[in-house]
Amino acid sequence: MNIYKYIQNVFEVWIHEIRAILKDQGAILFCFVLPLAYPVLYSWIYNNEVVREVPVVAVDNSHSSLSRQFLQKLNATPDCEVSYYAGSLEEAKEYVGRGEAYGVVYLPADFDEKAGRHEQAVVSVYCDMSYMLTYKAIYTSVQTVSMVMGGQISAQIAQPMTKRDAELSSAPLKVDEIQVFNVTGGYGNSILPGVLVLIIQQAILLCLGLRAGTERETYFRDMKSVGSTMLGKGLTYFMIYAVMLAYTSLVVPRIFGFVMMAHLWDWMVFMTPYLMACIGFGIVGSEMIRYRENVMLTAVCTSVPFLFMSGLSWPQSAIPGFWQGVGDIIPSTFAIRGIVRMSSMGARIGDVIPEFRALCIQAVVYNIIAVFIMYRRFNIKRLKLRSNSQGSTNA
Repeated sequence: MNIYKYIQNVFEVWIHEIRAILKDQGAILFCFVLPLAYPVLYSWIYNNEVVREVPVVAVDNSHSSLSRQFLQKLNATPDCEVSYYAGSLEEAKEYVGRGEAYGVVYLPADFDEKAGRHEQAVVSVYCDMSYMLTYKAIYTSVQTVSMVMGGQISAQIAQPMTKRDAELSSAPLKVDEIQVFNVTGGYGNSILPGVLVLIIQQAILLCLGLRAGTERETYFRDMKSVGSTMLGKGLTYFMIYAVMLAYTSLVVPRIFGFVMMAHLWDWMVFMTPYLMACIGFGIVGSEMIRYRENVMLTAVCTSVPFLFMSGLSWPQSAIPGFWQGVGDIIPSTFAIRGIVRMSSMGARIGDVIPEFRALCIQAVVYNIIAVFIMYRRFNIKRLKLRSNSQGSTNA
């Protein structure tokens, strides 16, 4: 076969794959609708970044000026709001049970008395642990107010001679907290870059699985040669998802105001082997998923484990060795680690060489396996054509 005929075959495969995608409603959903809509949905949900004014119930059995001062300071914090007052813990639990509040702050009857006797006063906090962010907001706010008031009481007890002595007595060590990378301290800036990258991998897996299921029903009758089919399909999905990846990881974060410090050239270099690895990974996955109906179920069930194994939402050091090994064969694992550093920390391509090298290896390995899969499918087509021709001859 001369080079002109080979290029023509590649072009025909490319045209055929584009037309097949546009005729398949499922493929349209996973090629265009999912990458366009999901990032917006996720970004919109996490756009607030942190929870504010979490409603709590106060049980003030002390009824003293000190307890009222404590609750006033707690209400002044940005994360908590004393929305309800209850006469007992049982009454306060009803507010939490109805979902009107997420925590209870309990001030005992001897709160002011113990503080007046220079003893340690106790403030009890009961939180709804089913919501991690609300629990953190309530606990941190109560702890901050306790430390501030504790420092003020200590300064009064010490009876300092000057204002400076009072400052040193209440706060001998001054701590300035400066967040270097995730400056908002928000959940969205922390996890969203990795989630957006994972969406592209799962979309490729879904689309290739659907297309393979359809082609399997016709015994791959539209296949050209192995090389031209592999190259034509690869170009099709690379071109489509390169645009979608740029949209999800570059455009969407800027629309919603998330931190995006990745340099365009570094992003292009890093994401090229990732897309190639995802396409090869999708072809391998489509060979393991035999039917169109199973593709959606498989992608949904694997999305959360893939995210956890990347070390984004769970510390990588706390993941068992076996699951770390499983995560190392998934392209999104290294892509998430790299893109988070590039987007949140401004890392350059030289700073993510281990991840980049792993993606290059995966791109080569998965596409080599994909070539063998295409060869197998081509043999299925050839055997089917031979059996049909023999059947026609006998007839």
